[in-house]
Amino acid sequence: MSQEKLDPVHLQAPYLIYFGDVTELGYAKTGVGLIQWRKELCAGQFRLPGCGVDGGIAEMSIDAAQAAGVRSVIVGVAPVGGALPASWVRDLAEAARRGMDIVSGLHVRLSEFSELAAAVAESGAQLIDIRIPPRRIGVATGEKRNGRRVLAVGTDCAVGKKYTALAIEREMRSRGWSADFRATGQTGIMIAGSGVPIDSVIADFISGAAELVSPAAADDHWDVIEGQGALSHPSYAGVSLGLLHGSQPDALVLCHDASRTRVLGLGSDQIYPLLSLNETIRGNLEAAHRVNPLARFVGVSVNSSGLETSERSGMLSRYEEEPGLPAVDPIIDGPGRIVDRIEQEFEFH
Repeated sequence: MSQEKLDPVHLQAPYLIYFGDVTELGYAKTGVGLIQWRKELCAGQFRLPGCGVDGGIAEMSIDAAQAAGVRSVIVGVAPVGGALPASWVRDLAEAARRGMDIVSGLHVRLSEFSELAAAVAESGAQLIDIRIPPRRIGVATGEKRNGRRVLAVGTDCAVGKKYTALAIEREMRSRGWSADFRATGQTGIMIAGSGVPIDSVIADFISGAAELVSPAAADDHWDVIEGQGALSHPSYAGVSLGLLHGSQPDALVLCHDASRTRVLGLGSDQIYPLLSLNETIRGNLEAAHRVNPLARFVGVSVNSSGLETSERSGMLSRYEEEPGLPAVDPIIDGPGRIVDRIEQEFEFH
């Protein structure tokens, strides 16, 4: 198994988060995630008329961003297919001409836009594409490796797997455990400073990329791995399975959005209801046991932001009863009960 290390990602702060005119919060997870976990680096947000997302930080024009010393403009959205709307290019090019780096986690390459390429040639700013995987990824070996791993999996995409992993890592570290968040998506990479954009890896190498992002470690070290997609999602199951096999998790946490009833991103005429928690757990365990027969679930992480406060307690209790696991909202409640379960389930931490 390769012991190559991932190259770090260097982004210049402070940031301006560009939301454009995106309307759904689920597609703005890059910008919202950076504001949630690296708010001290975010100077403001730029929103076009009709934008339905508010990150809760100062509104800022390109002029104001330049005056505030903004160094990087982060494209804060990840729409279906990862495309960059042509209507946004003008704003980004203006920021680039003012000397601000443009940072994108989309599938399209920034250099493909001639206006952006010309702008950075004029100013000396950089175009930084996060969603470019390392070139040295190999096919997974399937070899067992030392250390412990917990993987966040989901009933759907965009249900809080990144937030859950980050919250668990923070809780583990607060208890004095040896733990690292391992990023597998563009937002996580921007937050952590390194990682592999798993959904951009050639299919044959996805499990190998998961091995690379979570290498052998000390026996008492925990890698907390950001999950992607969902095994039950018709569009994104492939990346989920490759990540599950390559990470060889010891512990799994099921992530779920309490307001969601069908999978995200397939349109109202393509109704795919979410599987139950128990169905999702069974499917993930069947795949996980192929590479680690002792893998087990240790908790349910619930995004309850779409619920009224009065609904939360009863809903969490029902989610806890179905699989018999601690159920928490990691942002509101913290992941402490899930980490407690990890400590109970394993002989060492």
